Amino acid sequence: MNFLERMKARAKSDKKTIVLPETLDMRTLKAAHMVMEERLADILLIGSETDIKSRAEGLDLSGASFVDPNNYDKLDELCSMFYELRKEKGLSMDEAHRLLKEDPMYLGVMLVKAGIADGLVAGACCSTADVLRPSLQILKTAPGASVVSSFFVMVVPNCDMGENGVFIFSDCGLIQNPTSEELSAIALSSAKSFENLVGAEPVVAMLSHSTLGSAKHADVDKVVLATKLVKEANPSLKVGGEFQADAAIVSSVGKSKAPNDEAAGRANVLVFPDLDSGNIAYKLVQRLANAEAYGPVTQGIAKPVNDLSRGCSAEDIVGVVAITAIQCQGLA
Repeated sequence: MNFLERMKARAKSDKKTIVLPETLDMRTLKAAHMVMEERLADILLIGSETDIKSRAEGLDLSGASFVDPNNYDKLDELCSMFYELRKEKGLSMDEAHRLLKEDPMYLGVMLVKAGIADGLVAGACCSTADVLRPSLQILKTAPGASVVSSFFVMVVPNCDMGENGVFIFSDCGLIQNPTSEELSAIALSSAKSFENLVGAEPVVAMLSHSTLGSAKHADVDKVVLATKLVKEANPSLKVGGEFQADAAIVSSVGKSKAPNDEAAGRANVLVFPDLDSGNIAYKLVQRLANAEAYGPVTQGIAKPVNDLSRGCSAEDIVGVVAITAIQCQGLA
C-alpha cells in the first residue's frame, strides 16, 4: 500500500466533512464526485444545488450537502458569529452579511468555525492570500502555534532514507525568510504533522549550508539559534543542526560530520532556512527522483484549511482532501 492509499484508508476510517467552496470549477466538482465515490469524506459544496448539478456534466453529486448563501437558514447565525469575531477590527454587520453571501471562501471558513464542517480545501481558482486571509481572520492560529506555515510530504521511490523514503519538507510555500523564532515554530509544527500523517517518530533536521559550525555567517547563526529554541521548547523531540542536507539524511555522512548528534543521518523532517531553498529542493526532488509531492499542506491554523496549486488536477484535490481529513482526525 503506497502513501496515498494509506492516507485514503485512514480518511475512510473516521469520515470528516470537508468544504469545497470553488464550485464554479469542474476540477472541484470532479474531485467531489471521486471523494464521495471512494467514501473518503463527506462533502459540502457552496452554491445553489440546482446550478452546481447542472454544471456537473453527469457527475454524481447526490451524496453532497449544499449551502446556498442566498437560501441558507443558518446564514444570519453565521453572520452574527463573524461580526462578533471581527467587530473590534472594524467589521460591520452589513459587511459580514456581504462577505458571507458573496465570497464562498469566507462562508466556507465560517462553516468550519461553527463546526458544521471539519476542514476546507481550496485554491484551484483562488490565490493563496484569498484562501489564508479568511482562515487567519476567523480561525486564527492553533494553540501553541505562533506562525502559519506549510509543508510538502515527499515520497521518494526506492529510497531507504527518511521513513522508507517519506519526508516532510518545510516551509516550501509561505514564509519567505523566517526568523530563528519562526524557523523554530515551523520545525515544531512539522514534527507534529509528520507524526500525525506518517504515523512514525519525527526526526528533525535544521538545514543550512553549514554542518555544526563548518561555516560562519549570519544565515548559519539564524539556524543555530532556531535549533536551540526547538530543543528548549520540546526536549524530547529528536532534532539536530545546523546540518548540510547530506549530513541530515545519509547515515554515513551524518556519522562522519556529526557523530554525537542523534538526528544526523536519520532525518525525516527537513526544515529549510528560507522559502527559496525549500521550494527549489522539493521541485528538484520531485523531478529528478520522480518523487510524489503532496502539498502545500498548511499547518498552524486552528482547524485544517489547505491551499491547492492553481494548476492542480481533480486527482490532486482528492489527495489533499484525504490529508485534510486526517488532519481533522488529529484534532478530535
